[in-house]
Formats: sequence, C-alpha cells, structure tokens
Amino acid sequence: MPKIVDHEQQKIKVAEAAWRVIRQSGIENASVRNVAQEAGISPGSMRHYFSTQSELFLFSMNLVSERANARIAALSFDRPMPEVVRDMMRELLPLNEEKRSEMEVWLAFMSRSIWDAALHDLANRVYEEMNQGMIRTVAALAEQGLVRKELDAEEEGRRMQVFVDGIALHGLLYPERMTPEYMERLLDQYLEELYRK
Repeated sequence: MPKIVDHEQQKIKVAEAAWRVIRQSGIENASVRNVAQEAGISPGSMRHYFSTQSELFLFSMNLVSERANARIAALSFDRPMPEVVRDMMRELLPLNEEKRSEMEVWLAFMSRSIWDAALHDLANRVYEEMNQGMIRTVAALAEQGLVRKELDAEEEGRRMQVFVDGIALHGLLYPERMTPEYMERLLDQYLEELYRK
C-alpha cells in the first residue's frame, strides 16, 4: 500500500530544513539541492512542494511569522493587562533557542527582501501587522487607564516596535552582551516607564 504523505507537513519539514541550512551556511547556500539533502528527500521531490526557490523562501519566511503569532495567540489573556503585554513582547525576543533560531532565519530573509519582491511584500505585511498590533496594545492600555492620558497610541506603538526590534537584533548580533536576562531587564524598564503616569 503506498505511503500517504501529508502535503502541508512535508512542506513544513522542507521549510525547517531550509532554516537549518540558512543558519549553518547562510541564505546564499540554501539551494534546492542543499535543502533537499538536509530534508532527506531528492531534489526532484522538491518540485512536489515548491516549484521555485523563491516559493520555498516565501513559505519558510511566512512560517516564522505564523509560529510567533501562534505563540502569542496561545497566551492566556484572562489576567492583568500588564502581564499580557509583557508576555506578548517576550514572544518577539530571542530569549530561547527556538526563538533565536526563528529570528536568525527571519533576519536572513529580511536582508534578502531588500531586492526580492515577493519577500519584500511579505516583510512589509508582517511589519504593518506588528505595528498595528503594537498600536492596538497601547490603545488598550490607555483605555484601562494604565498609561498617561496624553500618550499618542500610534507614536508609542511605533516606539514599542522599534524598541523590540532593536533589542532583538542586538540579542542576535551580540548575544554575549545582550543576554536573555539583560533583554528581559530592558523590557521591564521600558514597560515600567510606559506605565509611569
């Protein structure tokens, strides 16, 4: 009896193999042949899942975003808002090996998105979604009276996004200086300042 293959699971397996190749050797070495070898399938089999390298990269990049969103959606929201906000922001920082791996791959894709139109469009969409999420977060905090009344939600949401992106990037590039503990301390300081009325 022929083996039944879950097409979506197989695509995820290939995307995760692409992540490993990118982390080990750089995005320039994530050829169809190298990714297929890492995934344990033949290069010819790759055509069943991705017709081009660009399609593979787009799926792989999107998978990073989906996983971060899934972790945030899985958080418990039935508790004080400051706890929820802190945990949401923690999900966007490379505080453990899983998130570090995803962010290293995301950074590689972001570099390529400068000239790859498909990746650029996805990067812009994710950026805008994150930005709108941050703005909504600040607006919700304002509605609950947890931040200064005169705080501009849109401006603070952008500041929040820049803050998270900045320490995440430093966490990837300078892990010996920007340790998980230090990132969390900076996050707590930022939030303490945000809640100061």
